[in-house]
Amino acid sequence: MPEKEPVWNLEALYQNAEDWEADFKRMRPLAEAFAAYRERLGEAPETLAAAIAARDDYSRLAEKVYSYAHLRSDENVADSTNRARVDRVMACFAGLAELESWFEPEFMRIDENRLREWLTHPALIFYRRSLEQLMREREHTLSEPEERVLGALSDVMGAPAKIFGILNDADSDFGRVTGEGGRRLELTHGSYRRLMESPQREVRRRAFRKLYSFYQGKRNTFAATLDATVRRHATMARLRRYPSALAAALAPDNVPEKVYRNLIDSVHSGLSGFYRYMDLRAEVLHLDHLDMYDMYNPLLPDYRREYPFKSGAAVVREALRPLGKEYLTNLDLAFRQRWIDVPERKGKRSGAYSGGCYDSYPYVLLNYNRTLNDVFTLAHELGHSMHSFYSNSSQPYHYADYEIFVAEVASTTNEVLLFEHLLKNTDDRLERCFLYGYLADEIRGTIFRQTMFAEYELLMHETVEQGGTLDADLLSERYYELNRLYYGPRVLADRSIGLEWSRIPHFYYNFYVYKYATGMSAALQLAERLLSGDDDARRAYFGFLRAGGSKDVLDIMRDAGVDLSTPEPIKAALAYFDRLIDRLRAELNS
Repeated sequence: MPEKEPVWNLEALYQNAEDWEADFKRMRPLAEAFAAYRERLGEAPETLAAAIAARDDYSRLAEKVYSYAHLRSDENVADSTNRARVDRVMACFAGLAELESWFEPEFMRIDENRLREWLTHPALIFYRRSLEQLMREREHTLSEPEERVLGALSDVMGAPAKIFGILNDADSDFGRVTGEGGRRLELTHGSYRRLMESPQREVRRRAFRKLYSFYQGKRNTFAATLDATVRRHATMARLRRYPSALAAALAPDNVPEKVYRNLIDSVHSGLSGFYRYMDLRAEVLHLDHLDMYDMYNPLLPDYRREYPFKSGAAVVREALRPLGKEYLTNLDLAFRQRWIDVPERKGKRSGAYSGGCYDSYPYVLLNYNRTLNDVFTLAHELGHSMHSFYSNSSQPYHYADYEIFVAEVASTTNEVLLFEHLLKNTDDRLERCFLYGYLADEIRGTIFRQTMFAEYELLMHETVEQGGTLDADLLSERYYELNRLYYGPRVLADRSIGLEWSRIPHFYYNFYVYKYATGMSAALQLAERLLSGDDDARRAYFGFLRAGGSKDVLDIMRDAGVDLSTPEPIKAALAYFDRLIDRLRAELNS
């Protein structure tokens, strides 16, 4: 009988629903205790420090309460009790928004010279970094009544993204499609990806056209939700006196616009290497030209290897040995303390993620199916969780949370270490080809594709900021042309790919996707340094893991050995990709 795959231990967070309920009821009193400092921030440094501490007390509990609710809900999304718990938390947050919205405006009313003097006071030394961050936002913070209105409207302003999610997930009916062996299958988001990996091109074509026939029929609705979301970003940037939506989105991370534009320009300059990969795919698949449904099927469809979870976990652990004994000892906690919910089951949320809060384990949700892709997913999500583990154990709550800009670095570094470990320890030519192809597709999806998304996102926002409207025809035409630019002459795409914008949830996240590309570029450089065995490189990497939010993100990465304020890491990643394609071609031809 096969060994039962482990599920996560949420009882370590709350023993039962009653304990959670008790903390849920504590949220309002804590929010009110924080609000009691209203109109008092300018009294003295000690008062300001006490107010920040009270705010942290409320936020810390709120994160714990929310984490348990959403983790429980994801165990079975059809469970109405668990779903209702999440809805209660979100409604509570919306109701408490007014009790929080006063802080920044009132802080900004304190005389700047007075604040500068206070920053050296013993009561505020600990909070100095976060206060300096707030002071950077002084000119972009509205009056207290205005902030209170915006806080109260936050749920309403998020409606377009919520409508998109319901239409794209809950209310989407893609119908049925004929798969391999003539079997009729229900087409879902999950089955679509599996069908795109089919070695039979006709199966891929049918699934592609069937899926996009749904989006064709709903394209005007999706255009309306996306247009409203982009207008929200542009309007909020204008209200807060930012020159653009891009500048407003990058400001919290203190990232200059040139970082975003450097990424796009650098990838444009490296598209010739991507075109070479498209040529290679076409040759291996014996096609004159590729279509967009020829991107996910494996180059070697006959390569199969199963990894039971215990074996996959052992491979990941061995691959991460370059990080040292301390890292492995702490990694073992993930299995001993049951951070991971492993098996796929009915009702469980699809996909994978790392989640939790300061007062919980850094949990991992998987839907493990024993493939090599699942082993890479395990390595990736453990990278996130170990990053959280080191940040939470090294930083106080106030500075523990790291920014999304650096969030993909540790996870992708783990994937590259796993790739190099597997490559080093195999004599199987098919496995080597599979691994080269796997990493090539990861870079394709994470650097080239996400940069294309980033450029499209910028085009959308600039269109709205210049007075335009994002109707379905404009969105589809712009997307199709950008797709042609990135994929090159060997890809003659079905015009339906112009509708892909309508199914990408990341376009609702406000200039988020570029961070995937910068994160992977940094990870490739960091993994190379770690594999060199350089102790200084490993110490610098642990400095990154432990930094949390204690510094600006560009400074954290610079300390780790990667300067993302320049185009060099992107260019180095593109050069790595070029070498990877050369190695893949050589293996295929051997």
